[in-house]
Amino acid sequence: MNDVIPATPREAFDLLTAGNARFAAGTPRHPNQDAARRVDTASAQRPHAVLLGCSDSRLAAEIIFDQGLGDLFVVRTAGHAVGPEVLGSIEYGVSVLGCPLVVVLGHDACGAVAATRDAVREGTAARGFLRDVIERVTPSVLAAQAAGVSEDEGFIATHVRHTVDLVMDRSRELADQVAAGRTAVVGLTYRLAEGSVRTVTSRGLDVPSDPAPATASTPGNR
Repeated sequence: MNDVIPATPREAFDLLTAGNARFAAGTPRHPNQDAARRVDTASAQRPHAVLLGCSDSRLAAEIIFDQGLGDLFVVRTAGHAVGPEVLGSIEYGVSVLGCPLVVVLGHDACGAVAATRDAVREGTAARGFLRDVIERVTPSVLAAQAAGVSEDEGFIATHVRHTVDLVMDRSRELADQVAAGRTAVVGLTYRLAEGSVRTVTSRGLDVPSDPAPATASTPGNR
């Protein structure tokens, strides 16, 4: 079980990354998933992180971070697209539930990012409400293209960074919590085949981040 509830952004981050390391190594503990935990969390919840991730079926947060019932407050949309409901959900997790960490989780082979790249390249518009998702992802795709990014990894990392910037810029509540040191925001990318996460950006928490992927104009890039 997760015996100690993380009280700081660092503790929450370390707990999640340790859980992901177990999952990637094939040695998960499956904590907080028994009947006792179900009963303990029936009357109240005390999650230690808000996780904004993609709706992709391969990105089940509690599984890839080896967490259990009541550990994560999860918000998922295709391409982790951000609208008012998403921002409100994040603010609820931070200000009402007291989560010390917000994670934005992207992943390789993201269908929403791929669809947006195709729409931008071909100048076409999606049908129905998928258009709204593509419109929310488009600024990230355009920024990656402007920077000379050509690989999938670069587009995903750029979209995660832009999402972190967006939630920080649009949510005064979240920005204030981060400024006060009560919460931090971390952007991660997940590799489907490896099962591991990498940090690409952070706000309010000093953690090493992977360097930005090389672009077509970067010397030595192949």
